[in-house]
Amino acid sequence: MATYIVMLRFTEQGIKTVTEGPIRVEAAKQLCRSQGAEVKSYYLVMGQYDAVVILEAPDDQTVAEIGLALGVLGNVRTETLRAFTEDEYRKIIAKLP
Repeated sequence: MATYIVMLRFTEQGIKTVTEGPIRVEAAKQLCRSQGAEVKSYYLVMGQYDAVVILEAPDDQTVAEIGLALGVLGNVRTETLRAFTEDEYRKIIAKLP
């Protein structure tokens, strides 16, 4: 499975109901499992983003569907990065001319 880094920002609605966050994290994990993905870790962070999730999923389409499903709820906005492991990186580099 591919690895993704999902950075989240709370919306105004999301911060007003932030005490419901742990319930929403569990619901998001369940949503991911139902799509064949897995949340590997969740971090509350300081700075430009409010939380970061490390996610493994079968493909980009699955991650897009998850991101849209979470966005529709109105509590967070996401920005997603495809992450390559060191082994994947080495394979990519090995194919360069």
